[in-house]
Amino acid sequence: MKASRQTTLRKAIALTGVGVHSGQPARLVLHPASTNHGVVFLRTGLPDDRQRLIDARYVHVGATELCTVLGDKDSGSVSTVEHLMAALAGLGVDNVLAEIDGPEMPILDGSSACFVEAILAAGIARQEAARRYVKVLRPVRIEHGRGFSELRPLDRGFRLDVEIDFDSAVIGRQRKIVDLDADTFCSEISRARTFGFLRDLEKLHKMGLAQGSSLENSVAIADDGVVNPDGLRYADEFVRHKMLDAIGDLALAGYALQGEYRSYCAGHRMNVAVLEALFRDRANYAIVDAHAPRREFGYAELGAGVAMPAYAPDLT
Repeated sequence: MKASRQTTLRKAIALTGVGVHSGQPARLVLHPASTNHGVVFLRTGLPDDRQRLIDARYVHVGATELCTVLGDKDSGSVSTVEHLMAALAGLGVDNVLAEIDGPEMPILDGSSACFVEAILAAGIARQEAARRYVKVLRPVRIEHGRGFSELRPLDRGFRLDVEIDFDSAVIGRQRKIVDLDADTFCSEISRARTFGFLRDLEKLHKMGLAQGSSLENSVAIADDGVVNPDGLRYADEFVRHKMLDAIGDLALAGYALQGEYRSYCAGHRMNVAVLEALFRDRANYAIVDAHAPRREFGYAELGAGVAMPAYAPDLT
């Protein structure tokens, strides 16, 4: 693993769209942030003009059904965070304040591509502090039914080995292995879209889900093939999107991972569960390249309702 410095955005980014499940409009603003800040969501638009900060870490995951949700309904939550988290992790962006005014992230085109395009257009700034990694020291594994997810030690970098197996002739069994870096993420993973079966759509609508789903942001699968007029972006787009989701979910470790992730028929629930298993025992991992102590931070509101970090003294 090659040590490197932390990064943030060169300038703020604004994106708007609707949530794929809620169908509600949302405006997302990504703000640059100071070193050791990490990714933090600022949830606005809550009742009584309340705001809530939610650290993008696995301990704050409130639900994993169909998407990954940070926070909870009563105090404020943000759902479908995985595509943004994947873009930040894939591009190696460490420190961001993500201000979102609704309960769900905008789905945009159903992949990470729009986030990647906006981040690259804004520019990525290197910072003085060294980047930190969670180094996997011992294998951890989660099993559920026929599926599993596991994290294993790796000498350097972050490798993903993701396999899916659907009872569908359109998808079938697909597997992809990548050593993750920014170029690989952009070219092979970032454009893979979320997908679903038309046979499930009515049931999801009755549950209040997939309200914002369309052929503009999802791959729709019928019994005899893909419904989208333009077809697939990759021949194996389905497993690539599952890998994209895994990258986003695993970014909730709080730092970049050094290790290997392997999964079979896993989803958001098992992605988060394997992080819980990793951090359950301090012997499973180490935080490496931590040349400076982490700072505790709060926020001060500076005009127009924008919260900016107000750091406390360094901890020892």
